[in-house]
Amino acid sequence: MAFFKLKLHWQILIALVLAIAAGLLAGREATLLGVSVYSIFDFIGQLFLNALKMLIVPLVVSSIIVGVSGIGGSRNLGRLGAKTIGYYVLTTLLAVLAGLFVVNLLQPGVVEGSAQEVFGLSAERAGFEAQFADKDAGDIVEVFLRMIPTNVVAAASAGQMLGLIFFSLLYGYYLTRIEGDHAKVQSDFWSGMFAIMMRITDLIMRFAPLGVFALVAKTVADSGIEVFGPLALFFLTVVAALGIHFFITLPLLLLLAGFNPLRHYQAMSAALLTAFSTASSSATLPLTMESLEKNAGVSNRTTSFVLPLGATVNMDGTALYECVAVIFIAQAYGIELGLATQITVVLLALTTSIGVAGIPAASLVAISIILAAVGLPLEGIGLILAVDRILDMMRTSVNVFGDSCGAVLIAKSEGEQGILQGPARG
Repeated sequence: MAFFKLKLHWQILIALVLAIAAGLLAGREATLLGVSVYSIFDFIGQLFLNALKMLIVPLVVSSIIVGVSGIGGSRNLGRLGAKTIGYYVLTTLLAVLAGLFVVNLLQPGVVEGSAQEVFGLSAERAGFEAQFADKDAGDIVEVFLRMIPTNVVAAASAGQMLGLIFFSLLYGYYLTRIEGDHAKVQSDFWSGMFAIMMRITDLIMRFAPLGVFALVAKTVADSGIEVFGPLALFFLTVVAALGIHFFITLPLLLLLAGFNPLRHYQAMSAALLTAFSTASSSATLPLTMESLEKNAGVSNRTTSFVLPLGATVNMDGTALYECVAVIFIAQAYGIELGLATQITVVLLALTTSIGVAGIPAASLVAISIILAAVGLPLEGIGLILAVDRILDMMRTSVNVFGDSCGAVLIAKSEGEQGILQGPARG
């Protein structure tokens, strides 16, 4: 069949377009042979997500250990770590500033009438105030405490990636400090595991178009198009700010380093479309690594260190969204935030995008922390719930692209050759 002869990213893109049409046509009520079409979408989508998540722990552990042991001494590891963290802080700050600029320019929350009347804040949505009422800056501290887990197996099973990354970094570093047969056995074992995980990734990604179709169709069936009416300007504000970061800021960094951004978009296209459909940087991590190594020519030494860390702590799109959402909520309630308060929002968005990344509904939790910190009503979260899922998909793609650009730039700074070279792959 001609469809299966296409490149993976074209298959995923076609599946995405078909999914939008299928979701709008099916809605939540359509049935097929007595079975809800919506439940079929949900079943297939969850199977695909589960398969991706199954890869995360063994892939992250093996890739970091192999990568760090290949880096060698503490000086090399410290240099790579400093470059990685520096890049993440810089790009997240640039993303937040882009969001701050656009939301102040367009002012999507400035409307006539009350927020409840214009945006349709219902009692059910307002109930989220109680859910997030106990969230404060202490939640960030709690997440960082989990960086050093008391039980690494429990941390892995609970999906606490910071703890797993910290342990793997230590393990890989001290693998370089032992000698003889023990070192060879350990190195061969983890290298073999990493090779196997990449092969399994290849297998699962053959089903990516089907998984993307189901996930996107379910989301569209859930949301429909009517929810965008009162929130259209807020939606467009977030999309415009994400677009500035995705199409201007990050490509400009690549250009300054001597790379062709179009070549990088092509190399990462399958990973970006998968990130959009899954709304999970971690779930997309296997394909992000594969795309960078096979399509962009970045070494495993770099990707195995930069990407797992980035999928956990580097959230450009998330930080941008938090900033725009908080300013929007303030505008909707007629509260004017001064320059000092907006700077506070920027700093909190930077911090929370890192600190709460491992918490379910991370963005909503982070937004509640910022709202509480600047004295805004927590029920304002209800204003953005209708479009949060679609925007989550978009900002995840930005997160993944930011990580991939970081890997490319850091690889060049480490003297790697052949990055983003050769003909573009269609």
